[in-house]
Amino acid sequence: MKKRNAIITVAVFCVCTILFGLMVIFGVGTEKTGAASNVKLGLDLAGGVSITYQAVGETTPTAADMSDTIYKLQRRVEGYSTESQVYKEGDDRISIEIPGVEDANAVLEDLGKPGSLYFIKQYDGDHNANYSMSGYLPSGKPAYTLSKSIEELESEGSVVLTGTDVKTAQAGSTTNDMGNNEYVVSLTLNDEGAQKFADATREAVVNHDSIMIYYDGEAVSVPTVQAAITDGQAQITGMADYEEAENLASTIRIGGLRVELEELRSNVVGAQLGSEAIATSLKAGAIGFALVALFMIIVYYVPGLCAALALCLYIIIEMLFIVLFDVTLTLPGIAGIILSIGMAVDANVITFARIREEIAAGKSVRSAIKTGYEKALSAIIDGNVTTLIAAVVLGVLGTGSIKGFASTLAIGIVVSMFTALVVTKALMNALFELGVKDEKFYGKAKERGSIDFLGKRKMLIGISVAVILIGFVVMIINGAAGRHPLNYSLEFLGGTSTNVPFNEDMDLAKIDADVVPLIEKITGDANVQAQKVAGTNEVIFKTRTLTAEERTAFSDTMVENFDVDAETITAETISSTISSEMKTDAFVAVVVAIICMLLYIWFRFKDIRFGASSVMALCHDVLVVLAFYAVTRVSVGSTFIACMLTIVGYSINATVVIFDRIRESLKSAKREDGLEALVNGAVNQTMSRSLFTSLTTFIMVFVLFIFGVSSIREFSLPLMAGIICGCYSSVCLASTFWYLLTTKVGKKAEEKK
Repeated sequence: MKKRNAIITVAVFCVCTILFGLMVIFGVGTEKTGAASNVKLGLDLAGGVSITYQAVGETTPTAADMSDTIYKLQRRVEGYSTESQVYKEGDDRISIEIPGVEDANAVLEDLGKPGSLYFIKQYDGDHNANYSMSGYLPSGKPAYTLSKSIEELESEGSVVLTGTDVKTAQAGSTTNDMGNNEYVVSLTLNDEGAQKFADATREAVVNHDSIMIYYDGEAVSVPTVQAAITDGQAQITGMADYEEAENLASTIRIGGLRVELEELRSNVVGAQLGSEAIATSLKAGAIGFALVALFMIIVYYVPGLCAALALCLYIIIEMLFIVLFDVTLTLPGIAGIILSIGMAVDANVITFARIREEIAAGKSVRSAIKTGYEKALSAIIDGNVTTLIAAVVLGVLGTGSIKGFASTLAIGIVVSMFTALVVTKALMNALFELGVKDEKFYGKAKERGSIDFLGKRKMLIGISVAVILIGFVVMIINGAAGRHPLNYSLEFLGGTSTNVPFNEDMDLAKIDADVVPLIEKITGDANVQAQKVAGTNEVIFKTRTLTAEERTAFSDTMVENFDVDAETITAETISSTISSEMKTDAFVAVVVAIICMLLYIWFRFKDIRFGASSVMALCHDVLVVLAFYAVTRVSVGSTFIACMLTIVGYSINATVVIFDRIRESLKSAKREDGLEALVNGAVNQTMSRSLFTSLTTFIMVFVLFIFGVSSIREFSLPLMAGIICGCYSSVCLASTFWYLLTTKVGKKAEEKK
């Protein structure tokens, strides 16, 4: 019976993996639900333009003004892409995302123009038509074109009103002479507009002429004049429904809108660069997965094989979740998926180590599997919850593409717990029932020499202090040399950053001599900074904030003088307002995450000393990684927050496993057992887990660094340092801090009592 159930388990796993895999590849139904091809790509992958505006002025614009401004921008971006998005941020900001555009700089220039509204007579003074019907729109309504330019129409007096003459425009409904309900737009004009409109309508009503309402290069309505309008109250009829009436009313309102918009940030990515980023990231993910799977099989034998198979299902399920939950996949999001593959192994490593310990203690394989999972459960849950806290904080406080990283990381954490605790366990039990019962297929914990970590605590703490001090010294030296302590990128400084991939690898001396002077001439900025991207031909140029015209001139110069492909040039602009906010967000995000983790560990371990010592280890990690940023001059930008929180979440995960073993040992400890020996024993018993989990995660991040695009490399490099640092602090420092708090601080508190 058990063998039959085992066969069913393996069959169900294979069927689910194949079916879900086919669903990810082909989808379900005519709309291909669940297919990876339906994943919503962020602009950094699809290519396109993103821009954020802020309303400026002495007074905050009303909600109605912001709504009309959004409608105005929606009308403009629809001409570039049907997948464009325009949405409000806070009370006075509007964000726009337009994927897949070719001439991004032209789009930015167009969006920045204020819209103009004109009411135009049908005929001029010589009775020549000012406009005529030129066909039909897709909606079936007539299309009109002007026979003259706006400037000519204004000079000859054919423009009756402009947007400033309209006080209000409201959609509504009324009952006509036939007793039927119809939708209308009611206009109220100012005094000057009322007088001009009275003269124009008296003239037009004689021959039932029309008056065109023209906005942003398009005829939005061409109503026929039914009567002379002398009181400044006009009504436009003939709307099919309320939505049409409201759209016309909104268009007329925005023609006179005086909301001034300031560009806070913009980002331009070529579609070609986005497709290359996807290809390289997929390559990195495939290679990393293969290496991690091979590592698990070599080290853990049959359990490792089960983990590798479960990892396949894990990747498929995560892709399904991303598609079905409509998560926007960004470049950092792909990095989150790849990183979570390495972290998904963590629960398996903890469990397999426990199983080997049980086998070494003389238990049967069946009993070892059961007991191993039971003993590993609390550490797995606590470790993953703390990492999930970091992902949630990142999702709440992060912006733009970083939210994509938080989403994929959070999904990965949840799915990995399911595959590790349910799928891997089921496969292992099934293989056991199918005859793989010899303990040699599962391994046995070996007796290893015990390292006296507490005895070496002064040296270990001294190493950390020295590294942190080196970082601070480098920051001071940078400040004394007139540079920023850290190599702040555009997000933290403000300005425009342009990434140019040249056809040859140029050194900085050649760049300063041949390229920078051309940029200075275009921008008028005498402080252009050039930074090479390691391992590539790419150079990042940081300048003051450039206008759309200057960005276009910059791109054209690179194409003309250095034969650069225009589609591969990316540019990002961020105002000083946004940059100061991002600095604050970075600090707040790390502090909030650490506080949340402190509270959770305090709650779970019922001892504030566990929480306090884990926070001390996290602060150590943050300071060491800051030192790494200072020494290596890696750019500190938007991914800095993601990097820090990932390291914090990863490090606390490893620390929790050791604390869980200390807690377990305390329950079974005898009076004659010394606390120092107990702590050293807990650290040594979990050593293989700490090293192996760090290694698998490091492999994934290292592959990302080798094959990823420049922005991912800047994320991967400090993350590798953080993984090493997190492993060091968890193994060498966290338990030491707890021991000192327990024996020194705790003892002093008791003596005072």
